[in-house]
Amino acid sequence: MIRFIKGIFHPGLNGEVIVESASGLGFEIHIPANSPLYKKLEGEEVKVFTSMIVKEDDVSLYGFSDRESLELFELLITVNGVGAKAGMSIMSALPPAELKSAIAMGDAKSISKANGVGKKTAERIILELKDKVGSFDANAVSFGDVAPVVTGDERSEAVAALMALGYSKNEAAGAIGKVADDSLTCEEYIKQALKNLF
Repeated sequence: MIRFIKGIFHPGLNGEVIVESASGLGFEIHIPANSPLYKKLEGEEVKVFTSMIVKEDDVSLYGFSDRESLELFELLITVNGVGAKAGMSIMSALPPAELKSAIAMGDAKSISKANGVGKKTAERIILELKDKVGSFDANAVSFGDVAPVVTGDERSEAVAALMALGYSKNEAAGAIGKVADDSLTCEEYIKQALKNLF
């Protein structure tokens, strides 16, 4: 199993890149359409975290710029009916934080925006992965020094949700604080805040 490849970046043709190892081998790696790796210049050194998928008639590498994205992809393809191509399509449509949020909030509509992913598949992903990406329990989080920024239960839940996704208290509270509307649902606050964080 190849878990990461470090080497020289070369752009590929159809949703993949080539990473040339120190020994001169060029590894073709499929990466999501929204990957930060596309911002690299040819000849730059990169480290790509990879998942090697072996089938009867094919061996392919799927790569990500960080370990968290790789782990999320590998979780997606454990879902019945979600293969590597569908998993890549989902990862291309939604950045990891938005995808985790969509799964945790039961937002099948956002997940089904990915090419080749229908509503039933999106619902199955939510059902099977909701417990694995972390639940959003506002009561389990202490807001401490960010309390003045957070007003109202929906905002508090949204801050807790963002913290569960890995953002710091200050990042989460700051992003929610920038949302002017006071009548949104928790899910709507999260969506608006994620736009502020990207």
